[in-house]
Amino acid sequence: MGTMVAVPRWLRISLLLVAGFSALSALAGMLGLTVGGGMGIPLEWIEGSPFDSYFWPGIVLGVVVGGVQVLALVAQLCRFALARGLHAAAGLVMMIWIFVEIAIMLVWSPLHGIYFVAGLVQVVLAVLALGAWPRPFLGREPRHPAPRP
Repeated sequence: MGTMVAVPRWLRISLLLVAGFSALSALAGMLGLTVGGGMGIPLEWIEGSPFDSYFWPGIVLGVVVGGVQVLALVAQLCRFALARGLHAAAGLVMMIWIFVEIAIMLVWSPLHGIYFVAGLVQVVLAVLALGAWPRPFLGREPRHPAPRP
């Protein structure tokens, strides 16, 4: 069984901040889309979609997008090694949510850009936490693998 390499403090804090921002935003979005009546977003934007209101998209936003962010946060705070992979998954879920939302609504706003970038940053940070950063950074692999004793 391999040993886990410690994640640098700046990387752990960055993951907590991005996931916390995304989780709180998803919760606020869910509340606004469900009990907030759609936050004033025109219903015409979802015409032709499977939805006749913003209620179910709000539930998906809160439960799926926010839920996976919360799972990543809890796993990290409990120091589970699984947290690194959960952060990558949470960032991917955020990017997919934004992509599908734009595809359904055919509308773009700066918030879409902010949340897509938040997901992308989370994925990049998670991949670095999983060990994608080579040490030394410009180190080279041998041309031929060393023979095993």
